[in-house]
Amino acid sequence: MFGKNFQKKYALTDKGLTNARKGAFWTVIVNLTMMAGMGILYFMMQGYINTLTKDDGLPNTGLFMGAVAVFVILSFVTHLEQYRTTYGLVYDEVKDVRLSLAERLRKLPLGYFGKRDLADLTETVMGDVNRLEHVWSHCLGYLYGAYISTAVIAVMLFFYDWRMTLACLWGVPVAFLLLFGSRKSSKRNSEKLKADAVAVSDNIQESIENIREIRATNREEEYLERLYKKIDKHEKTNIHGELVTGLFVNAASVIMRLGVATTILTGAYLVLNDGMDFMMMFMFLMVITRVYAPFDQSLALIAEMFISEVSANRLNEIYDTPTAEGKEEFKPDGHDITFENVCFAYDDHDVLNGVSFTAKEGEVTALVGPSGSGKSTCARLAARLWDIGKGKIKVGGVDISTVDPEVLLTDYSMVFQDVVLFDDTVMENIRLGKHGASDEEVLAAAKAANCDEFVSKLPEGYKTPIGENGAKLSGGERQRISIARALLKDAPIVLLDEATASLDVENETKVQGALSRLLAGKTVLVIAHRMRTVEAADKIVVLKDGKVAEQGTPKELYGNENGIFRRMADLQSANAAWSV
Repeated sequence: MFGKNFQKKYALTDKGLTNARKGAFWTVIVNLTMMAGMGILYFMMQGYINTLTKDDGLPNTGLFMGAVAVFVILSFVTHLEQYRTTYGLVYDEVKDVRLSLAERLRKLPLGYFGKRDLADLTETVMGDVNRLEHVWSHCLGYLYGAYISTAVIAVMLFFYDWRMTLACLWGVPVAFLLLFGSRKSSKRNSEKLKADAVAVSDNIQESIENIREIRATNREEEYLERLYKKIDKHEKTNIHGELVTGLFVNAASVIMRLGVATTILTGAYLVLNDGMDFMMMFMFLMVITRVYAPFDQSLALIAEMFISEVSANRLNEIYDTPTAEGKEEFKPDGHDITFENVCFAYDDHDVLNGVSFTAKEGEVTALVGPSGSGKSTCARLAARLWDIGKGKIKVGGVDISTVDPEVLLTDYSMVFQDVVLFDDTVMENIRLGKHGASDEEVLAAAKAANCDEFVSKLPEGYKTPIGENGAKLSGGERQRISIARALLKDAPIVLLDEATASLDVENETKVQGALSRLLAGKTVLVIAHRMRTVEAADKIVVLKDGKVAEQGTPKELYGNENGIFRRMADLQSANAAWSV
């Protein structure tokens, strides 16, 4: 019952599976203890009736009082332990699950995040875990414990009277068969409800992120109307799901409660026909109140268990996605980056096909080419942010696919087009480049990246909070902070993807000068569309349609009158002259 399939079905960790077993065990003990209380009451009533009808002596009141005292103590202890195992341990488990999810997401290749949007992942980490938390704490222990205790009680009652036992318990399996018959319908509705919820979150997130563009184009009403429709659809799906679930749950509850009627009718028939005495019928009536009690909460929540399987599948999808693994040590012979017949595809779309080149240590290697030719993809593959499909990428002779990505990235500094900043101060955003860096080191890197100019105008200088993702800064200012991070890290390999794209000509010249001085001796891979950015490069690799079309020094490539590089350089020069 509590095997690997059960564990996967409800997305339980090994610790969570153990907790579920404990919760079910103590639920069984609680139910049997409460049934023992019914037994004490039965024997007490039987004793007093015998005194009245058979002139027996008074029952041993002290014995009964002692039994009641033991029952009260056992009831308190077992209920306390049941609460601890079904609630206390589960709340700790939820914390561990969220941490394990975060750890798992941290180790997944970036290609995975390209297939899942932020709202969907947020819904999994927060919404799905919340739903499963309720199932783990309120359903699993109670329901499976009720299964076991009811089976034990049924066996015991059979020894007293099998006819009354059937009259009492027939409704339990029928009610649960009815509920399990609604399982597919509940899961379908849950999947639809989850999709609608993610659509609403996506729309809200999109509206907030693009609020300036929406207002600038006077499209507020259009976006709000779209959001209202998605919210209405989500609400209708929710109402429909709860209505269907409610019908099944209430029908199951009614069927189960019919057992009371059949118990009374069967008992009355047997008493009238001398098939049993009244006290035996009274015992079964007491028992039936306790048999149904454990299912009262479970019946209301069993539909939630069915729905939770959708949430569990979403968690398992994250757990089942292969992580980027590798050795915990990285000892390259130098830091040359070598691409050997590298192929890569996004899903079924080929991006790189047989790319081979070497970016040598101590040199600046520039990747240029038309948009969509694979330049940025090469930079990300070089840092193993994604894993390649075929071929090899080596750093200092070491195949990077054999090295743990976190270990590998200690030798990389990166500045990409999409700058990511945190809602913290300028100082702390730069310090991310090197854990534990002193203020002096941070300021030196900031100065080298030409950050002083705009930071000096901020209210609190380098201690000024910059808002979510640097919302209080311009694009060029955000990019200079990103460059300062890379300079602070001072790694032997530097990847620059359009690092100066957001800077004006004057600041670009200053930053280029800083990069030239501070990146001397490192392996530098630069990606740029503007030819003036790569004028000082030692080597240029021209990509077209996912293949290496040309490679050589800027002078060599420009000398090829029919070459792609020559055509790009002349085109940009002509445009620059025309714009002047």
